[in-house]
Amino acid sequence: MPFVRIDALRADPARLDALGRAVHDALVETIGIPDDDRFQVLVGHDGAHSTLRYGGYLGVDRDDGIVFVARTMRSGRGPERKRALYRRIAELAHAYAGTEPRNVFVTVTENESVDWSLGEGVAQYALSSAAVAEG
Repeated sequence: MPFVRIDALRADPARLDALGRAVHDALVETIGIPDDDRFQVLVGHDGAHSTLRYGGYLGVDRDDGIVFVARTMRSGRGPERKRALYRRIAELAHAYAGTEPRNVFVTVTENESVDWSLGEGVAQYALSSAAVAEG
């Protein structure tokens, strides 16, 4: 169950939707999350009241088409699956939203099952893990 936040500069609702679909489809294809496991925060910044900062770090020539994708998920995916995910997000962001791959900046934060509550004030994954361990 990933939680995704996408921030994009000067993005209208259609572009934000396309970026959200790109990230979700990449997660389904490369990580194997269920299709209905979609939890996203999509934020467009107008450049005046809110904005994004970026540079040319590591020789990547970014511009105002910048998109930050921050993904939090449970740990356990290896480096190859993560690399495939990053590549697929960039490909689909280009295909769906016209975002140049050089402008797709992705971060991953991993945590454990007990770090999630999916509603009702319950750590559902931790309960499932405890039941499996006891059973």
